[in-house]
Amino acid sequence: MRNEAKSDLNKCCAFTGHRPHKLPWKDNEDDPRCIALKKILTEQITALAEAGITDYFSGMADGTDHCCARIVLTLREKNPALKLHCLLPHEGQENKWSDSARKRYHSILKQADFVEYVSRDYYDGCMIARNHCLVDSAGLLLAVYSGARRSGTGSTVNYARKLGRNIIVIDPVTRQISYIAQDKKSERD
Repeated sequence: MRNEAKSDLNKCCAFTGHRPHKLPWKDNEDDPRCIALKKILTEQITALAEAGITDYFSGMADGTDHCCARIVLTLREKNPALKLHCLLPHEGQENKWSDSARKRYHSILKQADFVEYVSRDYYDGCMIARNHCLVDSAGLLLAVYSGARRSGTGSTVNYARKLGRNIIVIDPVTRQISYIAQDKKSERD
């Protein structure tokens, strides 16, 4: 897979996180808990951009990936150095989603700087391959993660740990932020 930003992983951040059905507020983006999480994500991504992170990688799954991608696109309006890379597992990822999720998905893709597919066709394991490509592309992983071990998000966080990536974990319910740097973990409220 071609990737223009791979040359400097320290300027790259990938996103991972839970889908709406795994969050207490589901698809209700007007829920105060969802609004509070989006505020924290905006603050974190803004701070990363101010620290020199310019390339952001989204797997474009519904939920966290879309939210983070939209934040990058909004920040890019004032900082054109920011780039959004969409790494998709296969064509038609969005086919079974709601109309609003598909509309949001296509809107983000139209505005992205780069769109790449792990595979044109679905195959068993293409989501895992996409998640690995995300981590391989960035020195930092920003994860909205509840700690559930048996999840795609958990698997992605574990893969990032294995590769020694820096990780920012935001618990979607408590909104507690944990920083994991090269196997060293510190927490901040």
